[in-house]
Amino acid sequence: MQLTIDRILESMREGEEQSREALRFFVRGIVDGSVTRPQAAAWLAWAYSRGLTPAETAALTREMTDSGDVLTWPEGPELIDKHSTGGVGDKVSLVLAPVWAALGKRVPMISGRGLGHTGGTLDKLEAIPGFRTDLSEEELREVLASAGAFISGQTGEVAPADKVLYALRNETQTVPSTPLVCGSILSKKLAEGVHTLILDIKVGSGAFMKTLDKAQHQARTLVDTAIANGVDCTALITAMDRPLGRAVGNANEVREAIDCLKGGGPAELRELVLALARDPAAEATLDDGRALEAFQRMVEAQGGDPRVVDEPERLLGGGCTEHVVRADRTGRVTMLHALPVGRAAFDLGAGRLRAEDPVDFGVGVEILAPLGSEVKPGDALARVLHRDGHGLGNALESLNQAFVFDGPDEAFPLVIEEVTG
Repeated sequence: MQLTIDRILESMREGEEQSREALRFFVRGIVDGSVTRPQAAAWLAWAYSRGLTPAETAALTREMTDSGDVLTWPEGPELIDKHSTGGVGDKVSLVLAPVWAALGKRVPMISGRGLGHTGGTLDKLEAIPGFRTDLSEEELREVLASAGAFISGQTGEVAPADKVLYALRNETQTVPSTPLVCGSILSKKLAEGVHTLILDIKVGSGAFMKTLDKAQHQARTLVDTAIANGVDCTALITAMDRPLGRAVGNANEVREAIDCLKGGGPAELRELVLALARDPAAEATLDDGRALEAFQRMVEAQGGDPRVVDEPERLLGGGCTEHVVRADRTGRVTMLHALPVGRAAFDLGAGRLRAEDPVDFGVGVEILAPLGSEVKPGDALARVLHRDGHGLGNALESLNQAFVFDGPDEAFPLVIEEVTG
């Protein structure tokens, strides 16, 4: 029987499992326009309401991957990448990619921009003067060969079906569907041509997954689907009930990442980088300067100014005004909720509602009293960097909700669980 979109939608409505051929027909129709937006929206609604089987999820992911170019690389060292489901203060990629490069691995990292309260790796890197995140495929190959790692945006030829479906998921309120999230994430990662993929699945108030059971389900789905498509994959479920590190913003997160690359920075940032690196030699690269050198090579290869490593004042976004939030009581910080901290940075201008919105690289929040701190009245809790008062009132209201004193110790451990094939 000849496949048509009408027959596919009818079978989706009836709850019938979709064949690989039907999924290929649908995805190709998305790209060439033969499947209309209303038809695609209907398909997404049925997929959201009934879910997809593991076989359907794996096939959909493969077809989305093959909807555009799949990058290929010459023979050589291991090709490895990492994906985080996003959160507040998550600057791990800026450290981990150079660590892997310093270990002799190749890191072709396609990253995204922040939306809402979650930060974006590309936004942080663009705080470095001249840094380009719009590299062509030819330029990606040149940077990977010369620097061992790149962090760039999705090219127009990689997973084009995802661009259409991602926009429609936003419009049709079908974003929180684990199979659809899986297809979106992995189609871009598989198109990188990597051998190994490490996933950082965030859970907590600042993550998309608020509960551990949902994070576990997402991690298992992603790992199984990646393995079904020929990629060695491991996921760590990690805490995003509080911000990662102390800096939340763009330029200030680059500074913190550089501190980590120099062997310092917040202990939890270093701990998570090393956990995700999954290599006992990784720690030495942070302490002996090799990871820092790899970062500088990558920055220079992508057009950025490597002098920001020693002269952070060169980062974009200068000229902000500082406001310090102080404690009005004595107590111990027993919880530091990530979501209101992320919202504070967003209100200041560090984030965006739409992908095309600009961000202010200089604004943000620095946590001065992290989880477990003992404070007394007048002690500094947070430093707020704002631009002429823009969003300051809302940011201060959010930060007042972030700090919890003398409550129960309910914070997740930093690394909660490992999920493997």
